[in-house]
Amino acid sequence: MIDPFKKITENDKIELLKTLEASIYDFDKNTSILSTTKINDSLCIVLEGYLQIIKTDYNGNKTIVEDLLQYSLFSPSLSFFNDDECDIMAKEPSKIILIDDHAIFNPSLTSPSYTQFILNLLEITTLIIKQRNTRINILTQKSIRNKLLEYFNQMANQQRSRIIYLPFSFTDLADYLAIDRSAMSREIKHLKEEKIIDVKARKIMLNYR
Repeated sequence: MIDPFKKITENDKIELLKTLEASIYDFDKNTSILSTTKINDSLCIVLEGYLQIIKTDYNGNKTIVEDLLQYSLFSPSLSFFNDDECDIMAKEPSKIILIDDHAIFNPSLTSPSYTQFILNLLEITTLIIKQRNTRINILTQKSIRNKLLEYFNQMANQQRSRIIYLPFSFTDLADYLAIDRSAMSREIKHLKEEKIIDVKARKIMLNYR
């Protein structure tokens, strides 16, 4: 992900955050972000760590809506967590910056560091749209097999290799693809038996590329 403070010196970054009245929060692993911060009408920036936006339906089934790594942005307007079914969990020790929307879009701010910050946010927003389109392409596949293969293809393109490394567990992969864990395991077994893929822990070799 692109650094929101790209091309901004450390001193200018400190002054900019003061001007924007930004707050910095630290979270332990497996801590809920929503239970300890008020992020309505705010922009959140992940400085360190790894967060997940998780949606739980009425039957207790979980779907990973979004993975948030270093420099990821999230807010009610950018991410889907504005209802009672969603939570944001720190999957490892994490640090975030919280900035009120009104402070960001203040017409009286004209400093070069502020202008660069806004340009960086626009660049990141464009990248987020591309990532969302990729996710939609995966989730709209009709079968579990096609969802898996589309996801593997996307990861291979990102990692530029036929050997890909999953960024999370197979349980999280099932939640990310919004499919049943047992059904996914059976399909992966079929793909292995057909020698379409080889799997060793989180390393997957794509034999068809």
